[in-house]
Amino acid sequence: ALHEGHVISAQELTVLLQPVVTQNSSNLILFLQDTLSIDDFTYLTESYGNKNPFQNQVNKLLINLLQEILQSSPSSLVLPAVDCEATRYLLSFLQESRDWKLTNITNLDVSQLEVNTSKPNFLVVQLQPLLSQLTEFVKLHVFLFIDKIIGRLTMDLQEQGIHFSVIYTAVRPSRISRRSDVVGELRRQLMATGEEDSLSYSPLNVTTGNDICILFYASNFSLKANNSVFIDLTNATFVTQNVDTSSSECSDVNTTLSLKYTKPVNEISSLEIRFLMTNKFYGGSARNWSTLDSVEIVQDGEKFAKFNVSVISAPAEYSFHCQLVGTSNLYPARLIPSNNEAKKWDVFISRLQIQGFNIENNQFSYASDCTGFFTPGIWMGLVTSVVLLWILAYGIHMIMQLTTNSRFDDPKGPALSVPQTE
Repeated sequence: ALHEGHVISAQELTVLLQPVVTQNSSNLILFLQDTLSIDDFTYLTESYGNKNPFQNQVNKLLINLLQEILQSSPSSLVLPAVDCEATRYLLSFLQESRDWKLTNITNLDVSQLEVNTSKPNFLVVQLQPLLSQLTEFVKLHVFLFIDKIIGRLTMDLQEQGIHFSVIYTAVRPSRISRRSDVVGELRRQLMATGEEDSLSYSPLNVTTGNDICILFYASNFSLKANNSVFIDLTNATFVTQNVDTSSSECSDVNTTLSLKYTKPVNEISSLEIRFLMTNKFYGGSARNWSTLDSVEIVQDGEKFAKFNVSVISAPAEYSFHCQLVGTSNLYPARLIPSNNEAKKWDVFISRLQIQGFNIENNQFSYASDCTGFFTPGIWMGLVTSVVLLWILAYGIHMIMQLTTNSRFDDPKGPALSVPQTE
């Protein structure tokens, strides 16, 4: 029992989870999302008129518990939260806590899954990411789709007679409110607390000698192969840094960031992702520009996918930043498939920041953002202002053209006659 607003540290979280990881012959399922908050669940129940829209038992129990707590509270309640730094290392903590048989489920089908009940099993299910640019209506249906996935997986395991415990959480919160005092800063969240706008973890760096020549950061780095196999590389790249960068190359003209992963999912034994950057002088601007020319994906050392890159460039002294980068047409910076193998991949990168040249003090330089100065909102305001100014100028011009008569008719005198020549 923790008081409302208490933020649970990593040490406290390990104590709370200790009964789960010490059970004899227990099976543990970790449903892991990229972003999630308890506010998401309460918002969904309000959208359905306080009815429970969820079908699986995990979310039903959570919603019923939240409703009971909120109804019994005499005032607005802030539930205890867990430090996001603790949840970020949750996966590695659970792996090291016992001699688990680790299984990553990516195809969302456990009918063919063989679970040896004589040994504790740890099943990790990576759920579909919730992109920040999605509308609330779309997020609602994505949540219901994820709810069906959780329900189907748990029902399949129950039908096989397998007893298990479930942890449903995320790497970071999805709803972050801006607060001015300590009390207002507390909020209801699911195993996460609000993050600051700064980098939540250190960027990945590549060194040559004692100097860092490449810096790379992303808040979400995910891939999807053949529209079915989801691969989340965020934790392996930036948190545990279980990635090999030894094949990366640095020079004053060409730089290659090579990221090699060993068995990122069961279906793929090895995966290499290369970011190829160049530093060129352009006479039009009379300065050097660094450009990300292409991104390459090599699967199992054989399948080669290449993407051409648009809009990713910056002055050579700057880093490059973009909120959304990937294969979707909706992203401001796109990865365009250049061969047939690349069409089988979907890439999702959020809050990308990369620098391959002129790194000083081992940190990112000033960032050149992919969003131009003239955003759609600015263009709409400018066009509307020009139209209104044109109407105003036309009205003033018409008023200035008005003239008065040189002579006026006297009703008591003879009628005024104006010759046609006048």
